[in-house]
Amino acid sequence: MMQLKRRNFVAALALALVAGVALGAFSASRAELRRPPLAAQAPVSPIPVVPVQMPPQGGTFASVADAIKPAVININTVSRGAGSQGRTPFEEYFGEEFFRRFFGEVPERIPQRSLGSGVIVDPTGIALTNAHVVDKATEIEVVTLDGGKHRAKVIGVDKKTDLAVLKLDDGKTSFKYARLGDSDRIQVGDWVLAVGSPFGLQATVTAGIISAKARQLDQGPFDDFLQTDAAINPGNSGGPLVNMQGEVVGINTAIVAGGSGIGFAIPSNMARKIYAELRDKGRVTRGWLGVSIQPLTPELARSFGSKDAKGVLINEVMPDSPASKAGLKPGDILLEFEGRPMEGTGDLQRAVGFFAPDRTAKLKILRDQAEKVVEVKVGQAPDERQAQQQRPGGGRARSMLGLEVRPVTPEIARQLNLRSTDGVIVFRVEDGTPAAEAGVQRGDIVKQLNGQTVRTMADFERLTRDMKEGDPLTVLLQRGAMSLYVAFRVGRG
Repeated sequence: MMQLKRRNFVAALALALVAGVALGAFSASRAELRRPPLAAQAPVSPIPVVPVQMPPQGGTFASVADAIKPAVININTVSRGAGSQGRTPFEEYFGEEFFRRFFGEVPERIPQRSLGSGVIVDPTGIALTNAHVVDKATEIEVVTLDGGKHRAKVIGVDKKTDLAVLKLDDGKTSFKYARLGDSDRIQVGDWVLAVGSPFGLQATVTAGIISAKARQLDQGPFDDFLQTDAAINPGNSGGPLVNMQGEVVGINTAIVAGGSGIGFAIPSNMARKIYAELRDKGRVTRGWLGVSIQPLTPELARSFGSKDAKGVLINEVMPDSPASKAGLKPGDILLEFEGRPMEGTGDLQRAVGFFAPDRTAKLKILRDQAEKVVEVKVGQAPDERQAQQQRPGGGRARSMLGLEVRPVTPEIARQLNLRSTDGVIVFRVEDGTPAAEAGVQRGDIVKQLNGQTVRTMADFERLTRDMKEGDPLTVLLQRGAMSLYVAFRVGRG
């Protein structure tokens, strides 16, 4: 289960009633919950009844639970993940999810077993789960409600939304499945059930309500979570959040470490699009405008002649980008994308990201106090183009220094609060190498080599290409908010 804090989650089992009654106010067995409605029988409890919203159909969720459980799977994986030994302060704070999100992997250390959940959404055995449940998995075993064990393979993974698609038994078996519902129709206060295998306890059902929608958790540019107080614990990752019609309205994905009754799910409408692309193509392609944006504050709105603070302010247009070719300029206020109002930066990031590349989109902008419509042929996100060009093994620079570095993308820069994308980030440091003994750590940003500036991967490769054993090297690193130098001789301890 992904945690929102970058620390190890301390598991704690907590059973809570979420029917609007204070914890410990009353308890009932399953048989009692199946009794006829209270109005049809004499009161049997001296505890006063408070006026709360009651579950449907006579006070029981049993029919919904019975309908969804056969489609929910327990996922057991064996993978080569990162161990807990020798973690740097960077790793302790940001966790392995940082490297998974931005680089698609983490350095291998020891084999690990993990548990998660998923939901079958096609009778041929195609299932949805979280990307972090199956990340780096070398073996995947799925257990269904009837105890049947099935082999599964990954069809596709999208780390930016933390979604993955699996196929069970190579599609040769027929399975019970669940329908994907319309998450846009779910409302705050609606009843939902979370189903999964928390702590390995298969087919666990918890009930709650939708606590909020469109939550932004700073986990990535496509944050749009449903928040629920239905109990979600480690092992629930990838399991479904369902409405009272038994439809999947979310994929459970995150909890607040130390929080009580605060869990998050990826909306089904987002999951449906990612699922379709992963199922059909094995990967997700995203749109790209090539602009840098910021929120439009009331002060900025007034300075640009806008009547209100609705919209997104463009502060930079990249050369040769789709936005540049369409004539967009810094200072333009983007009001609508394909007819959808843009009220915040996240709205634009999601709208463009989920827009198919090479299609034309209509944008309404405010420029010089006048509204106008601009047509833009949306491009494909550069990081995804590079990822396709670099597979397999591309985009990595491993030198005789015992270092592996990667580019600093704009998203990494935002995550680490860097002022620019200059430099390269240390992805891996080999044990026993001069760099490791000098104190270079995973997560450091290399800014200079022997006094020469490193802005890009090309700079790093050029400056290290001709180094020989015994050459002295002084490296300027940025580590968090501080800068520091380390010095060593190449190829010597």
